[in-house]
Amino acid sequence: MTTIEWVRLQLDVTDFDLARFQPYVDKCRTSGIRLTTLSELGDTPEHRRELYELNKECSADIPGRGAFFAYDEYHRLRFEVPAYDPRGVVLALDGDRWIGMAATSDRRRSGFVFNEMTGVRAHHRGRGISVAMKTFGIGFAGICGVSTVRTVHHPANTRAIAMNRTLGYVDADR
Repeated sequence: MTTIEWVRLQLDVTDFDLARFQPYVDKCRTSGIRLTTLSELGDTPEHRRELYELNKECSADIPGRGAFFAYDEYHRLRFEVPAYDPRGVVLALDGDRWIGMAATSDRRRSGFVFNEMTGVRAHHRGRGISVAMKTFGIGFAGICGVSTVRTVHHPANTRAIAMNRTLGYVDADR
């Protein structure tokens, strides 16, 4: 059996070049894409179900992902954990349609926040929405009182790795 060498990345938000990436946020706004958080929108059972459906659809393209969780398991793993904070779930909306998500969990006890999942529905890809969501969500690290964001990727997920490296992520210590 082959062992996967996961790509572990981290970003020091004090080095994040907001001016370089703010145009992605601005472009979303001027094109009618609204960036918000689950906290601002309302952390309701209906919105949690909508997040599940979006996460399930966007996760289908992740290399090595396999079958997605049933809703009950997803709810337990995503919402019923101490690291969950709806302020860390950035959403991109096109009108009333949820088109993207960038979920970050609160791991401040370990000294960082963790990017769990960033994804955009296929029809809206290639427009910088993922970069905009991640830029919009950088402030969550400050809310948690940390300056480090970490993430992990399957090595075949080259687009996500490249996007994170463009944002300033570097290889993380183990």
